[in-house]
Amino acid sequence: MDRSIALRGLGTLLLCAVVVGCASVAPVPYSEMASSAYMAPDRSDASGRVPYRYSTAVDWRAYNRVILEPVVIYRGRDHQFGDMSDKDKATLAAYMQTRFADRLRGRFALVRERGPNTLRIRLTLTGAVTNTPVLGTLSRFDLAGAVYNGVQAARDGEGMMTGSVIYGVEIFDAATSRLLSAYVTKQYPGAYDIKASVGSLAAATAGVDKGADALMAQLN
Repeated sequence: MDRSIALRGLGTLLLCAVVVGCASVAPVPYSEMASSAYMAPDRSDASGRVPYRYSTAVDWRAYNRVILEPVVIYRGRDHQFGDMSDKDKATLAAYMQTRFADRLRGRFALVRERGPNTLRIRLTLTGAVTNTPVLGTLSRFDLAGAVYNGVQAARDGEGMMTGSVIYGVEIFDAATSRLLSAYVTKQYPGAYDIKASVGSLAAATAGVDKGADALMAQLN
């Protein structure tokens, strides 16, 4: 093996140990979310994407309309935005609003008024990690990065130096305001999603896409 390639791979691996250790964020049941007191560790979720959840027996097919509240940017002291700028938070929240509305529209009529057969959904953006510029993409081709990302891809884990998004979902019966379901989730792109490694918020927005699909899978 070429010595320069080996050294470059070792350098990336060492850097990864530092960067990923700092960037990998585990969600918490955010104390200032209204449903926080109801949520408990979700032992059934082996992926770690949904560490906390509250659920009740619900026939989701009984609902055909939904109110999607404006996405809330979490301001509690236990937020997990790191040093992310307010502008990036607002950009990510706006993307969440649009993406979730688009996905919900395929199954529900989006409405503004409470009534029967209507869900009310509140999304709270609680944290996010941006991509590591340049190195995040290069790690997909680097020798050490290929090994690490290969392992992560096999276990549906996070890629090297890749961003993520963390948010809470609260679902209510709109007519009664009864909490039907709530969870905190961390979403991120596949470890070999090259497109999601380019741009500071690309991985976080890819995570939003995955999260919207996961919500629809629950409600269908």
